[in-house]
Amino acid sequence: MPHTETPGTEAAPAPRLRWWTELPLILLVYACYSAGRLLARGDVSGAVDNGLSILRFEKALYLNFEHPLNRLFTREAWIGIPADFWYASLHYLVTPAVLVWLFRSRAVRYRAARTWLMTSTLIGLIGFTLLPTCPPRLLDASHGFVDTMAQYSSYGWWGGAASAPRGMGNMTNQYAAMPSLHVGWALWCGVMLWRHGGTRVTKAAAVAYPLITTIVVMGTANHYFLDAVAGVAVMGAGLLLAPLVMRTADRVKARFVRQVAVVAAASTADSPASSITGSPAASSGAGSSIVSGGCQTSAGERIPRQRESRLGAGAEPGASPKDAGDGAPAPAR
Repeated sequence: MPHTETPGTEAAPAPRLRWWTELPLILLVYACYSAGRLLARGDVSGAVDNGLSILRFEKALYLNFEHPLNRLFTREAWIGIPADFWYASLHYLVTPAVLVWLFRSRAVRYRAARTWLMTSTLIGLIGFTLLPTCPPRLLDASHGFVDTMAQYSSYGWWGGAASAPRGMGNMTNQYAAMPSLHVGWALWCGVMLWRHGGTRVTKAAAVAYPLITTIVVMGTANHYFLDAVAGVAVMGAGLLLAPLVMRTADRVKARFVRQVAVVAAASTADSPASSITGSPAASSGAGSSIVSGGCQTSAGERIPRQRESRLGAGAEPGASPKDAGDGAPAPAR
């Protein structure tokens, strides 16, 4: 039997989001993220201790893939230089491009995807605050890492402060390494391309982009392998929390709209025009007035010769002589 919905219970289509509301929201979240990274600057010695603890843990589990990759990137400039450009730029280009693509061509899926990305980003900010971590490139040289961004800085716009432009190193938090949102955002882009891209090229890019990004962040000595793992975990947590965030946002929006409607109705009721035409007393008086607008009488009030004027135009059937007045003829018996 085909499923039919009870009239009046059909799901209302979600209102289409507009770019002039989406762009300020995204910019606001990114501004909070950037400001939070700066405010989360912890004790440098504590960040170094956290970085060394991660490195020791990886070595114990034979997971320290950063060392061989960093030596390769340092030795082979034809690999290291493109990797530095990849790290310094694609993080800020591909993610907004995928957002715009979803907004324009996959509008039904856009809100959930955007909420997932923003929720995960804010979770990552909590990680930067609670666990400031020194990246491998800032450890003492005795640990065997080379900062490829500094080594090849003459080829790009960056200096010795990760991907920050020269002279702007004080505007970034170099100890915000755990988790790696380079990897997290790349994973988000890969999932979006895989799910909503319809060609083999987009599906190949969906696999290649997060995988290459993970290799790049380790080879350039900007992140540990466990930073990348934490980036994936953060995206997983954001995916689970995104439906709750959307439901909460819908409830807050509905409550706000109701309050605005109540305030608007109250202000309309209190206006001078509505107090004259819309008050109960005025409507009651209009419905039960006895005479026209020239004379004001209350309901039930009589004026002289009221009955005579009515019967002069024609007495109502069944009217008694008493009601008809003194000069009226008596009815036939």
